[in-house]
Amino acid sequence: MLRKQILTEWPMSSTPRTGEKEIAAIATVWVTSEAIDNPIDNAVDNRRGPGGSRWVAAEPGEQRLILAFDQPQTLRTITVEIEEPAVSRTQELQVAVSTDSGQTFQELRRQEYTFSPPGTTFEREEWTITVDGVTHLQIVIIPDKGGKPCRATLTTLALR
Repeated sequence: MLRKQILTEWPMSSTPRTGEKEIAAIATVWVTSEAIDNPIDNAVDNRRGPGGSRWVAAEPGEQRLILAFDQPQTLRTITVEIEEPAVSRTQELQVAVSTDSGQTFQELRRQEYTFSPPGTTFEREEWTITVDGVTHLQIVIIPDKGGKPCRATLTTLALR
């Protein structure tokens, strides 16, 4: 007989998953804005999945998040989760790295996510990459490609 359990909520953990980097211990986070009740800390606190904590920009419009690493890092995987429970919109996420102390950036990914609450409200991506000597990781978020005055969000940012 199959053993099973119906999940009513996404499993959340307060500890990093195996092999993940402790972002708070290895980088300074620069962010263009954050809502008082949804700071950038929420994107790296390991409370993941639908209903997890999240960062929300304080203002509508394009936002930028930069991790300035204390020491150059090797990145192998980038995981992002985005949840939008209220507004139908298409958010674009651009991910780039610098190996020269933030002087120049090389784009790794550009991805769009279309949210249509109440149906489509959550997106999770895990990108396998291999980049050595990363001094800065930059994420640019365009909260709505259609031009609505929406605020950018990010539920999870994790690195291996």
